[in-house]
Amino acid sequence: MDFITTLLIAIGLAMDSFAVSLAIGTTTLCRDSRTCLRIALHFAVFQALMPVLGWLAGTFIARYIQDYDHWVAFGLLAYIGIRMLISGLGHSNDKMMVNPRDELTILVLSLATSIDALAVGLSLAMLDVEILQPVLIIGLVTMILSIIGLQVGDRLGLQFGKKMRVAGGVILISIGIRILITHIL
Repeated sequence: MDFITTLLIAIGLAMDSFAVSLAIGTTTLCRDSRTCLRIALHFAVFQALMPVLGWLAGTFIARYIQDYDHWVAFGLLAYIGIRMLISGLGHSNDKMMVNPRDELTILVLSLATSIDALAVGLSLAMLDVEILQPVLIIGLVTMILSIIGLQVGDRLGLQFGKKMRVAGGVILISIGIRILITHIL
């Protein structure tokens, strides 16, 4: 597979991570570079790991997960998105606030945004493509776009506060709905 094709696939896969990073950035809880780097690294590792798992599994596992993988992604994104909406609308308490420093929250978001990458890995296996180069490119592109999303989201969050938390929640729910509709149709 040529570099341009691989890069386009990587950008396509990284767009969910970018959008989620944008939403996380609006929470104003990840202002320090260590937290931002940790979040971006989680997204990058999951986006790079899922194609490897798909590639290793080949077509064996595809028939078992394709019927519900989109429901899992939708549920995870909707749950976090609804929590952000509640927080942004002012009906929040500390337990409802989406905290990007919380390891479980980051793992859930990383998993939810990388499920599509599993299918890419399955496709690469069927096309008999070596997996190392695509995985490295996918991980790097995801890392870069996630950092950009966090930074842009932070700037928007500073300017617009709770309104951006609402927007972030809507973005996460929309991504979940898009994943659901794409797989159902």
